[in-house]
Amino acid sequence: MAKWLYRLGAWSARKRKSVIIGGLALLILLATLGLSLGTSFTGEMTIPGTKSDQAADILKEEFPSSDDGGQIRLVFKVDNGTIESDISKKWILQALKDVQKDSFVKSVLSPYDAMTISPDKKIGYADITYVQPANEVGEHSKEHVLGIVESLRGKGIQTELAGSVAFSEIEIGAISEVIGILIAFMILAFTFTSFLVAGLPILTAVIGLGIGLMTVIIGSNFISMSSFSITLAVMLTLAVGIDYALFIVSRYRQQLAEGYERHTAIAQANATAGSSVVFAGLTVIIALVGLSVVQIPFITMMGLAAAVSVLFAVLIAVIFVPAVLGAAGERISPSRENKWLRRWSGSKKEKVGGSRWGKVVTRKPWLTSILCIAILTTCTVPFLHMELGLPDNGLKSTDTTERRGYDLLAEGFGEGFNGPLVIVARAKGSADAQTDIEKATAYIKELPNVASVTPAIPSPSGETAIINLLPETGPHDIRTTELVKALRDKADQINKDSHLEIMVTGGTAVNIDISEKLAEALPKFALLIVGLAFVLLMLVFRSVLVPIKAVLGFLFTLGATLGFIVWVIQDGYLASLFGIPEPGPVLSFLPILVTGILFGLAMDYEVFLVSRMREEYTNTGDARQSVKNGITHSGPVVTAAGLIMIAVFASFILAEDPIIKSMGLALSFGILVDAFIVRMTLVPAIMTIFGKSSWYLPKWLDRILPNIDVEGESVMKDTQGMDQAS
Repeated sequence: MAKWLYRLGAWSARKRKSVIIGGLALLILLATLGLSLGTSFTGEMTIPGTKSDQAADILKEEFPSSDDGGQIRLVFKVDNGTIESDISKKWILQALKDVQKDSFVKSVLSPYDAMTISPDKKIGYADITYVQPANEVGEHSKEHVLGIVESLRGKGIQTELAGSVAFSEIEIGAISEVIGILIAFMILAFTFTSFLVAGLPILTAVIGLGIGLMTVIIGSNFISMSSFSITLAVMLTLAVGIDYALFIVSRYRQQLAEGYERHTAIAQANATAGSSVVFAGLTVIIALVGLSVVQIPFITMMGLAAAVSVLFAVLIAVIFVPAVLGAAGERISPSRENKWLRRWSGSKKEKVGGSRWGKVVTRKPWLTSILCIAILTTCTVPFLHMELGLPDNGLKSTDTTERRGYDLLAEGFGEGFNGPLVIVARAKGSADAQTDIEKATAYIKELPNVASVTPAIPSPSGETAIINLLPETGPHDIRTTELVKALRDKADQINKDSHLEIMVTGGTAVNIDISEKLAEALPKFALLIVGLAFVLLMLVFRSVLVPIKAVLGFLFTLGATLGFIVWVIQDGYLASLFGIPEPGPVLSFLPILVTGILFGLAMDYEVFLVSRMREEYTNTGDARQSVKNGITHSGPVVTAAGLIMIAVFASFILAEDPIIKSMGLALSFGILVDAFIVRMTLVPAIMTIFGKSSWYLPKWLDRILPNIDVEGESVMKDTQGMDQAS
């Protein structure tokens, strides 16, 4: 692979104008097509085959007239007087009449007709149903409702929003991402002591991001995918795009500093660092595609969308970056430094003596290892009581109308109003289905934590009925989960003893099922990832201990990351610092995503750092010195790459959406732990302890395994005799 990348790098440098024009033309073409088609993402996060999903299918079958249109719920509160006072009733009915002027409104149900008024007459709600599904309700309709909401507020009636139509949209390209890019630019500037060189990885990463992003947007029109797919794609593509370009540019400047001619240095950088980029990128892609093994459609599509975007980041790095380096010419050589940056930069340390960090880590490796393991273990402890769930309006900021609407409904109708359960009972073949259903479901009222139960509503066929149940507690309360389990345990017994089927569905039950399914899938997926890492690293490093150490380090990273997320998001510590408005369960699919993504990125740092150590060990045979030299040469680049990843991921913590916020927080902390505690500290310390044993591989296994030249040793040997610049 290294030789092929050498030729590719040389070709890109020679044909730099064609490559640059071709890349920009592809971006413009995809952008034109993507913007013309628009986006077609869905907000659905369901898992086929779960108990709640089976119940929902029966509902659709037995109640075909069920309305699939999007719904906006207007929630009213009157502080002075009541909802039923003449003046309040006048303004609310007039507002609902104005709502119907929108041609897309199918029906409006006022609180006075539906009797949806709280016992104290202070709070009520009206339901607006549209002809389109929730995700297709247009901006004009939303703005129309928002205008009416503001008019009611002006008349002294607090009016908030709830329902299935989302008003807080996911923002891509917002100020948070710009902040992340600016921080990345400054890190690169201090790393290379040049503003011009710092701009190259940013430029190429943005081009790769644009191509990947437009591909995902176009794909959303043909394949059903969650709206969070594009967020994950942006996070990963921007971060790895900058890092991959950074590795190649850094190696190019090293080769120039060693005296190689410019075009030769470009080809060598593409063969050495480019090989590591391809391997690391493929590892990330495999991990993302591997998310499909959990067999959850929306998770699979998130992984595939991100994998496609990362693929473009890799292609841009090994094809477009060499062309840009060729076009930049001597302007980015190591000698062209910015004096101000040089004065403040800590780079360019004396190579002969090695880096200070390398000396610290290798001087007392046992103490270093024990301290690292103690820190990682402490961070992992909260993971032991992790609870999974899907965020709802109750976990949003009180600055949002959805959260205020959620709180008003809980205040007026009880905490359980926001987490209703739907009981589906079916008595196929029964002579008197409804009587049998009523008898079989009589136990529901006697269960603890039940606030209210509606009478059974029969289906047109008469064989099925639905019962609406309101718990006394909210959807995220553990007692609500226990109620669902109690309902199902009793239903299972009834199902065995009779011909009746009793099932539980509704948003809360769906949330519980998704969380349980994902919790079951996490150990299997982690085991797959660990096995994959072991095999790949054994192929790359020709060692048994290096892969074992790498996968154990990854498990420490994963445990510490999930533990930190539980500590902040679930337990509420430092929640205000990260802008988390309300403690709640950990996002149900976050552990799966974090496992896949951190695995790929952890292997990135492992490859870039340890491959240089192996290169030094192959040349000198000195295990301890190879660790020091590896940190000296690759440490600054890995440090910069880690800081860039953290900056990009952390910028998403500024997002309002709790799902995006939790993803950004988890990934930024995970990179902090993996890059600086595990790879830059624990790994060198462990390798120092093992010495030459780190590179041990049984001869019989060495003969079997194919030789993957990630370090580009063959290319470097072939080019040793080439003319070097004076």
